[in-house]
Amino acid sequence: MKHAAGTLAFIARCVVVGLAAAFVIGLFWPASGERLRARLHLPGATVASAPAAAAPTSYADAVAAAAPSVVNIYANKIVNERAIKMYDNPILQQLLGGTLTTYARHEKTLGSGVIVSAQGYVLTNYHVISHATDIQVLLYDGRVAKAHVVGFDEETDLAVLKIDAGNLPVIRFARQKPRPGDVVLAIGNPLGLNQTVTMGIVSAVGRQLNSSAEDFIQTDAAINFGNSGGALVNAEGRLVGINALLIGRAANAEGIGFAIPVSTARNVLDQIVATGHVVRGWLGADYTFVPVAANSGLPAAARGALVTDVYPGSPAALAGIQPHDILLRIGDDNIRDPADLRRREAAIKPGTTVELSGLRNGSPFHTMATLTERPLMTVDAIDASNDGLQ
Repeated sequence: MKHAAGTLAFIARCVVVGLAAAFVIGLFWPASGERLRARLHLPGATVASAPAAAAPTSYADAVAAAAPSVVNIYANKIVNERAIKMYDNPILQQLLGGTLTTYARHEKTLGSGVIVSAQGYVLTNYHVISHATDIQVLLYDGRVAKAHVVGFDEETDLAVLKIDAGNLPVIRFARQKPRPGDVVLAIGNPLGLNQTVTMGIVSAVGRQLNSSAEDFIQTDAAINFGNSGGALVNAEGRLVGINALLIGRAANAEGIGFAIPVSTARNVLDQIVATGHVVRGWLGADYTFVPVAANSGLPAAARGALVTDVYPGSPAALAGIQPHDILLRIGDDNIRDPADLRRREAAIKPGTTVELSGLRNGSPFHTMATLTERPLMTVDAIDASNDGLQ
């Protein structure tokens, strides 16, 4: 009995001493208990979260990294216009009226470009230098260089120029695709205001404009006349796109601009430097969204692409594709919508044979088609498709 009483007394003294020690430690080092619980992974332990990174208060470093690679482009063009020539003699003018004539006038266009190679290659928009008789490039350091056209791609509105100059600052390409909400900076020569920087965010990606097979980055960074061909960079000063166009106030729009993604621009650049032009695959058919009945409970457009027209003698015609067919698969890839089909067929090398799968009158079908090279779009067709854009 005495032994049991002694044991209890010893335990009681240990508890009292332990509580006293804990009180003293908690009084002078209040966070020690939390740290001990966290180290031993005991219940009730909280993990301290890293503080959120604060947004930068300045993008001067990004501008300093990218701006030297952005150039001003001045192109001289000869534009032929039709007009009615009136006679100087009042009697002849009254009797014969005027005669239709054509006259040439000189026009200067303003734009921007981006140095993408130490060899002097400059990316810009095709509409900046189309039909130009003389192209001058103003560099960041004040040097002026004469440029010649290496090649252009009317469909993406991209052109590659080459200048003969040394010690050129080359833009760095972005490592990741931009996401909606990312901060972007547009650098260019709007209205002749050299090296102007505007800021915005990526409003959307993958935007389709008219019948183009390419997609665009939409941004609310201010893009004005003269910004065309300039750089759209991220917060690190890396190139994410080539500024192309905006929807102006004529369409009651504001803050809606578009840039060509750097992946597209780089592909066009590599092909033009290597071969002088861009090659795309072509099926030879027009598509639209697959309609869905209003009472079906399904989205407004189902997966796939509805064929609306087939060009005579085209790969699609030779493969037996018919209007009203629904295409669901090309090669190993499912087709999401008409724009997705255009992108996928454009990426296929001409001469490649692929399997097309779909529905005809509700029944599945499969056929093989050998793609050819897509015919070039004419400048008039591109201008017509860009009505309302500035």
